[in-house]
Amino acid sequence: MNVVETEWWSLALPPEWWADSQDDGIVIGDRDEVGCIEISTLHKEEGEFTQEDLEEIAEEGSDPSSSWQAVALGEFRGFTGQFVEEGAAVREWYVANGPVMLFVTYSCDLENRGMDDASVDEILDTLLVLPVRK
Repeated sequence: MNVVETEWWSLALPPEWWADSQDDGIVIGDRDEVGCIEISTLHKEEGEFTQEDLEEIAEEGSDPSSSWQAVALGEFRGFTGQFVEEGAAVREWYVANGPVMLFVTYSCDLENRGMDDASVDEILDTLLVLPVRK
């Protein structure tokens, strides 16, 4: 397993998946190029993200056809939804732990919908919060 680590969180990747850091987050893909996970991080300087915050952000920032369900990804809790957009199957997660919120998307061509779902779920279930470094 490879480990992806940021300032606030980490996750484990199977050998057939890769990760790349970009300006606005982390991009993760499989070597078969079926789909890609993108993770963006928000960090509050003061206070914590509540489930109400997450629900509001999800409803404002996502496709209106998405229906939200409660979800746990490793040490993060929040909401998940899915929809189809321009020939792509999209899964989204808005999850938080304390002052750290993650916006996670997985998208793939519609004909590949569901192919990587189990692998994506396993990867995201390894999400851990890292101690704050001073």
